[in-house]
Amino acid sequence: MEKALLVSIKFKHEKDNWGFEDIAEEMEELAATSGAEAIDNITCLCDTPTPNFLIGRGKAEEIALLCQEEEADMVIFSHDLSGTQQRNLEEVIGKKTIDRTQLILDIFAKHAKSPEGKMQVELAQLQYLMPRLIGKGLILSRTGGGIGTSGPGEQRLEVDRRRIRKKIDKLKEDLRHYSLHRATMRKKRREKSLPTVALVGYTNAGKSTLLNALTDAGQVVADSLFTTLDPLNKSLQLPNGENIVISDTVGFLNNLPHHLIEAFKATLEEAMEADLLIHVLDVVHPRVYEHAEAVFTVLKELGADEKPIITALNKIDLLDDKMWLEKLQRDFIHPVPISAKFRQNLDILLKNIQDNFVSRMERLEIVIPHARMDLVDLFYREGKVEEIKYLQNGIKIKLFLPKILLQKLMHSKGIEIVS
Repeated sequence: MEKALLVSIKFKHEKDNWGFEDIAEEMEELAATSGAEAIDNITCLCDTPTPNFLIGRGKAEEIALLCQEEEADMVIFSHDLSGTQQRNLEEVIGKKTIDRTQLILDIFAKHAKSPEGKMQVELAQLQYLMPRLIGKGLILSRTGGGIGTSGPGEQRLEVDRRRIRKKIDKLKEDLRHYSLHRATMRKKRREKSLPTVALVGYTNAGKSTLLNALTDAGQVVADSLFTTLDPLNKSLQLPNGENIVISDTVGFLNNLPHHLIEAFKATLEEAMEADLLIHVLDVVHPRVYEHAEAVFTVLKELGADEKPIITALNKIDLLDDKMWLEKLQRDFIHPVPISAKFRQNLDILLKNIQDNFVSRMERLEIVIPHARMDLVDLFYREGKVEEIKYLQNGIKIKLFLPKILLQKLMHSKGIEIVS
């Protein structure tokens, strides 16, 4: 296990509610999830970023001495580094230097399981690398040439750029095919009048645990960041018999780099296209409000911030302060206190989901010919059958049906809608 020295930076111009302790704690969580051992976490309050070292040469030299004293293998910065900054810092510190985005991409790479997930990670990695070839590519690939000349190093750099551009184009095209496939699946769900619900929330808020509790999905869960990277769709029947599709999505993070959101838009399409969002919040986390703000920032960037939302206030089994829970219930949209781990109040959550879609269902009595047994199967799949009687002249059924499906049936021959 590599020993990492963490550098948590706060610039005076940054207008957010995240303090040093918040940044440092999240950096430690990210490092632990990536498999690195954080041996120390130093903080830097800076006026503005410097173009050559981000934090200034003097501070970089302090970090170099600390690395020697604590025998660190690498240094991880909380802010993105340009190629030039990364190269300069490595020259001064004498250790491998990476930034927060590289750390997140490393975690993504470890957790991606599906071919699509792996492609999205590779695309994000290459898009991150491309502009940084100027800063460090020359030093990595230079085999000759001098100042002001176009030596083999520069030629190699141009070859690397062209190769990366081609690979990026290929990955984008492959991901477009996956996106078209999902769009086709969503179209089929809409044709079947299946409502869709997406679980969204800060990473490690308990989305996968909730999906497992509602559907027995068997989704892998762990007390770490970004356990779920690949989207998963599962069917779920509401108490009134209506069938819906519920989706798990990748967890959000504060100040998630824009290009990562772009690269993972395919994964986040389920949230963009859903009829209803379930915002899962970890109520015992000290930064619950900051987490919520980060989630809504990403939703806004995706164009999904105006969708209907139910807030699942998760992990109430770990909360002793009832007044705190009451405050959260006042501050968030359509709150439902739950414990996904112990399946507490899930019936209330399901009722809230059902109420959101209740206008889609209609109670009726219908008579169909004996020859249309296929409709009986359809009614059990898409609605809730209350009573069924096999009569001499047909099959009489009392049930709830989605209105969209009912409209289609009204044009079918031999079907009599009694009420």
